[in-house]
Amino acid sequence: MPEVLLASGPDFPSVSELLPNAPLFHGTVFAINSIILIRLVATVLILLIMCVAAARAKVVPGRFQSAVEWVIDFLRSSIVYEFLGEERGERYTSLIVTLFVSIFLFNFCENIPGANVAADTTIAMPLILAVWSLITYWAAGIRTKGLWKFLKDELLPKGVPWPIYILLVPINLLEIIIIRPFSLTIRLFINMVAGYLLVGLCFAATQWFFVSTGWDLKWIGVVSLLGGFVMTCFEMMVDAIQAYIFSVLTAAYIMLSIPDSSQVGAGDPVKASKLQAKIMSKKAKRNLSKVKG
Repeated sequence: MPEVLLASGPDFPSVSELLPNAPLFHGTVFAINSIILIRLVATVLILLIMCVAAARAKVVPGRFQSAVEWVIDFLRSSIVYEFLGEERGERYTSLIVTLFVSIFLFNFCENIPGANVAADTTIAMPLILAVWSLITYWAAGIRTKGLWKFLKDELLPKGVPWPIYILLVPINLLEIIIIRPFSLTIRLFINMVAGYLLVGLCFAATQWFFVSTGWDLKWIGVVSLLGGFVMTCFEMMVDAIQAYIFSVLTAAYIMLSIPDSSQVGAGDPVKASKLQAKIMSKKAKRNLSKVKG
């Protein structure tokens, strides 16, 4: 009997486990499997946290409100203002905060008992988020430059000999339509799948060595158990890093699609003065709110 167990080997996780059967509404377009259910629960939790924080907002914040505000302020200062500046970044703060919080919580589900899998371990969710980032990138460029000027800046960089454009235009078009969203999707998807398989491999080996082998091999189970805990802690860090990288790249792409604030209104004194007045008004309101707080 021990020889049979030894020959069978550990029950290691596989990629097929990331495509589970749908227990709810099976056979319909509304079929819900465990991963989709995790996404729905995580989304409801995000909305609940934000709604409670907004409904109970006070001048002197408590611990819960302070934690939520700290996350928002961190993302605003370290990503939005860093890449887009204050006057341009305010429009996109909610986007970056939503992306980071959603991706982080979706990823962190792999560390929650009962879920045990990230909501981003199927390619659909990373792809949807990447398409959202792509649409925002195009919309930002078209809003500030117009469609023709946006495409001209993206496809026809200045200072390049015109024969090179024959090769450069299709490459740049492919980049802003396919390569950028594809890289965002694959980076997030592959990292989550790899993390799931590595953690599962460690704990599957632990169970097998503890249950199905003799005492002379159980020390390997102890090593794999420690490895599982180390990998779990590492995956918690990866969850946050992947959310941060996705948000940073989205902000960077938006930055590339819109002109610098110093260039807006150049050559048009009236437009430049209006922009300056708008910036000063925002700063005055922000300072006034700090004084009142």
